Amino acid sequence: MAERASGAAWTRKHLLGLEDLSAAEILALLDKADTCLPYATGKKPAPQALAGRTVLNLFIEDSTRTRTSFTFAAERLGARVFQFHAGTSSLNKRESLADTARNVEAMGLDAIVIRHPEREAPHRLAEVVACSVLSAGDDAHEHPTQALLDMLAIRRRLGRLQGLTLACVGDVRHSRVARSNLFGLSKLGNRVIFVGPPVFTQDLDLEVETSTDLDAVLPECDAIMMLRIQFERHDSITFDMGDYVRRYQLTPERLAAAKPGAVVLHPGPVNRGIELPDVVADGPQSLILFQATCGVAVRMAALALCIAAGRTGPKRPRRGT
Repeated sequence: MAERASGAAWTRKHLLGLEDLSAAEILALLDKADTCLPYATGKKPAPQALAGRTVLNLFIEDSTRTRTSFTFAAERLGARVFQFHAGTSSLNKRESLADTARNVEAMGLDAIVIRHPEREAPHRLAEVVACSVLSAGDDAHEHPTQALLDMLAIRRRLGRLQGLTLACVGDVRHSRVARSNLFGLSKLGNRVIFVGPPVFTQDLDLEVETSTDLDAVLPECDAIMMLRIQFERHDSITFDMGDYVRRYQLTPERLAAAKPGAVVLHPGPVNRGIELPDVVADGPQSLILFQATCGVAVRMAALALCIAAGRTGPKRPRRGT
């Protein structure tokens, strides 16, 4: 397999995003995930690297795939996993996130997996707890393990992860997945293009190549990542849905215009009939289900590496709330 980390060691206690990781660190995570992939489905028993360890899934936003994937990842490595339910927690009694996390940590935690609607909430949490913190997504900021699983799926299918062109198509303005893929893939020598109508591609708060013309971009693409429209994050954005589908749905005819063997990805949930028709979502070039398998492997790797680094590295002083 190409583009490996040449034995680079992982030394970070937390995984909060990809923007501040080096290319060597990203490859170290992917290489570890490669070794976890045979155990990802649970059909083959995995080495119990996290036996006796405890992981808390602290999800303040809804999640199906990511929460389940982190749960399977931790359990397959032998860890105990506890689910935090915000709706019945003391957060409803105005307890701060830091106080909630520190109180639960005092009962015995090795890692917290956090999804939160506020930007950089995982970073703030990492400052006040002693255990490892792994981001499962924060606002429209980053979703590091999703981007890592996307990269693992691409590398496994295409055999390399350098010199490729990926188009992220759709609601790139509100997509933490698109941002993390931009940060990660760019560091590994790939080209990332954000594609969508002007309402999603104009005046972005990061440096990235953009286009409003999917048909013009597709012949250059080795991979196409389709994104749903995140209506729950829109304040006042309006546009013609019929026109959007006509211009940006990845039809079989459009897919045929991409490079031979180009792969199709989607972080989910898929809005079938909008960004993808069934024939493409379920077709031979689709990696959507393989992404889910890769997600367990990536999260197994991330949990194992971060918890191990936390046990051997210096303890950071806790700060007040």
